[in-house]
Amino acid sequence: MNSIQMIKKQLNETTEKELDSFIECYQNDRRAGVQSLVSAAVKRKQAYETERQRIYLMTAYERKYADCEFICGIDEVGRGPLAGPVAAAAVILPKDCDILYINDSKKLSAKKREELSKQIQEKAVSYAVAMVDSQRIDAINILQATYEAMRTAISKLRVKPQVLLNDAVKIPGVDILQVPIIKGDAKSISIGAASIIAKVERDALMEEYDQVYPEYGFASNKGYGSAKHIEALKKYGPCPIHRRTFIGNFIEDKSI
Repeated sequence: MNSIQMIKKQLNETTEKELDSFIECYQNDRRAGVQSLVSAAVKRKQAYETERQRIYLMTAYERKYADCEFICGIDEVGRGPLAGPVAAAAVILPKDCDILYINDSKKLSAKKREELSKQIQEKAVSYAVAMVDSQRIDAINILQATYEAMRTAISKLRVKPQVLLNDAVKIPGVDILQVPIIKGDAKSISIGAASIIAKVERDALMEEYDQVYPEYGFASNKGYGSAKHIEALKKYGPCPIHRRTFIGNFIEDKSI
């Protein structure tokens, strides 16, 4: 008879798909410690099934356009910050995509986003990221810069998609069927995947900028207008990656 410690170790090493076998193996072991582990396994199984159902619901649009060979999710990150680029990602997932926990990137921890970004990149049919810098944002405005980043990301894909699932917007100048979906990053697995990749890539860049311009705390605020960021902006003035058209409410910038 296995010790409770050994069974606990076994549970920790059991994948979600193997939980049924674990439960069946130990459900008749009347030791209280073992029954506690069986209960934990049952809860894990329920959570797993709930997540699988949530992900299935997130494939509703992908199933609607299943006749299309390549369905691409599009999302952007960084429209609101005072500094840094706007980033867009385009992601084509395989038809049998089995990645759990994809969601709106804002609903995930940084660690979970990074884990999922690696999985998405490994399993995607194709993906691409494009960024438009602060100077370009100032020159053409943030909306046009966002569209530009999205078009560039689409153009960098290895294959041309037949349909684009977009988070809320319709992108001008793109000759592909587009389906704008309000809050699409929480409703489409493809858009959710794009939001995760765009967020991870932009955050990594802002952490690099933090090494160059440490006064502003870009590693923590990612260019958004936190109190400490605004305080530093007032104290030191803007740095080269600040969006001059965004900071007028906080400082007088004579370079505009």
